[in-house]
Amino acid sequence: MNKLMGFYELNSMNLPSIPWKEYTENTILDDSQLWTIRSAVYQGDDLNLPRLVGVSSAEAKAFADSLVNKLGDNGMVICYPFFIAKKSGNLNIFSNSVVIEAVKDDLWNLVTYHKIDVTIQINNDGEFRKGDAEFLTKEEINNLLIYVGEIRKLFRDDLTEGKSVLLEWSFAQNSGINKTPIGSEYLVFYEARTVE
Repeated sequence: MNKLMGFYELNSMNLPSIPWKEYTENTILDDSQLWTIRSAVYQGDDLNLPRLVGVSSAEAKAFADSLVNKLGDNGMVICYPFFIAKKSGNLNIFSNSVVIEAVKDDLWNLVTYHKIDVTIQINNDGEFRKGDAEFLTKEEINNLLIYVGEIRKLFRDDLTEGKSVLLEWSFAQNSGINKTPIGSEYLVFYEARTVE
């Protein structure tokens, strides 16, 4: 499953996920909030695709219009309101274990800069932590693990074939136009994919 399929899969699952929509030339972006623009391809390498995060509607629209033209019929552009990530990471679900990687602030700290504050592996033998053992609270870990059973049911065939399901997540807050946090913190998933 590639990134694009993962976006659709998240919409169909009972997970708290980003309110993304496909961007077209006719999409109107609200000027009162900041936006994130991401791209997805129908086939081929879908890692490190162009993206723009936390920008004004005018900047987002210019970038998205350019991406729509560049991708053509080979992919699509998605947009969603920008949020402020407090902690982020990967939730990698295997048939008999779960691995949580977490980092302070934005997920790009993990995927781009290869920083990891904590790795937690949970299996039948218990829980093993590497890094800052106190980085994620028990409540935060439970908030992530509550969805593992449902994900295993949905991806049973993939897991049986030896694949894992990798989800990207953040504990986040909504953002004001000046990137100030607004409201309560919440868990949001924003990508799902199967991994060989």
